[in-house]
Amino acid sequence: MKYVILVGDGMSDRPLAELNGRTPLEVARTSFMDRLANGGLIGLSDTIPRGMSSASDVANLSILGYDPAKYYSGRGPLEAANLGIVIGPMEVAFRCNLISVDRDVLADYSAGHITDKEAKILIDFLSKNLGNDSIKFYHGTSYRNLVVIRAKDKEHLRDLIGLSCTPPHNITGKSVAAHLPKGRGTTMIVKLMEDSRKLLESHEINKVRLDLKENPGNMIWLWGQGTNPNLPQYKELFGLSGAVISAVDLIKGIGRLIGLEVIDVPGATGYYDTNYKGKGEYALKCLAGHDFVFVHVEAPDEAGHNGDLRAKIETIENFDKFVIGTIVEGLKGASEYRIMVLSDHATPVSLRTHADDPVPFVIYGSGIEPSGAERFNEKTAKLSKIKFKSAAELTKFFMNPGTRAPQDR
Repeated sequence: MKYVILVGDGMSDRPLAELNGRTPLEVARTSFMDRLANGGLIGLSDTIPRGMSSASDVANLSILGYDPAKYYSGRGPLEAANLGIVIGPMEVAFRCNLISVDRDVLADYSAGHITDKEAKILIDFLSKNLGNDSIKFYHGTSYRNLVVIRAKDKEHLRDLIGLSCTPPHNITGKSVAAHLPKGRGTTMIVKLMEDSRKLLESHEINKVRLDLKENPGNMIWLWGQGTNPNLPQYKELFGLSGAVISAVDLIKGIGRLIGLEVIDVPGATGYYDTNYKGKGEYALKCLAGHDFVFVHVEAPDEAGHNGDLRAKIETIENFDKFVIGTIVEGLKGASEYRIMVLSDHATPVSLRTHADDPVPFVIYGSGIEPSGAERFNEKTAKLSKIKFKSAAELTKFFMNPGTRAPQDR
């Protein structure tokens, strides 16, 4: 049996007045997802445990079958794993966004989706001027970078881990000062962020970006801190060999930590222009040597954060046609396989941030009875009455659907 999980990050949404009360997923042309819904099992699933933030790290851990309430220890160390950064027992890894700040307003959580080349120059510049034996800067991809801080003692370590840090994509257009990290031991973290602004605003790259009317990377934002997680290997959990395909360090880092092969696809960017078809093609190749492949596409989430309705619809359509379509067509004639398609969380265009709404899913393939649904979207998933309270439980069902799916009545 071959297993394929396809995640459209942030694909799920809420009804919009400009779409006559429909969601982007309802409006998008999604012939392959619709085909799966017609011949498979459709329903809703929670992906965020109660009391946890509606974040991609939490949701994707859950979709992979790991209970975040048990295994989650922060986003930073998951991304560090993909960069080959070893986090020591007295160290804390922070996600470090390059952001655009206009006076006291966070104007852009991604510094205009700054290029890798520009971001690396800026991160290296900060490392030279602000880094030391206790503060290390690491370039990741575009605006997504890392800072690793070595605590002075165990109390300082607890303070760093316990900080309340807001993801920058949650506060676009809001006050920087009002959302700086809070808690014991904030002085050093806040000073590091403020010092970065003094340095970055004078950097030639940002002067050029401003001249070109592009958002500058004129400050860092630290969040998502954590220590090394203790995750069981995927083969221990499901007895399967597998791989992950994604453009973002977070998903690739999780994959490395749980013993999955990480497949790098040429042209995969984590943005609207990613190589959708390449992800589908590499997934099919991967199945020749593995039992399982997890394919993650970031683009719909970026569109949601940008409040870009047209781009959200287009990225959903590209996910359907070039990722899902390539895999569905490629598996024609295969004897035994199952495909699951879902969103990790909602990223409503109206909110421009994540929401913990239940997300639609569809499971198609061997041993799955057809639901007969005409379309795959939030509305038809809700009508099915099938509801999982945990994405980890959903994935266990997907891997072994011998049990009856729970009914939400």
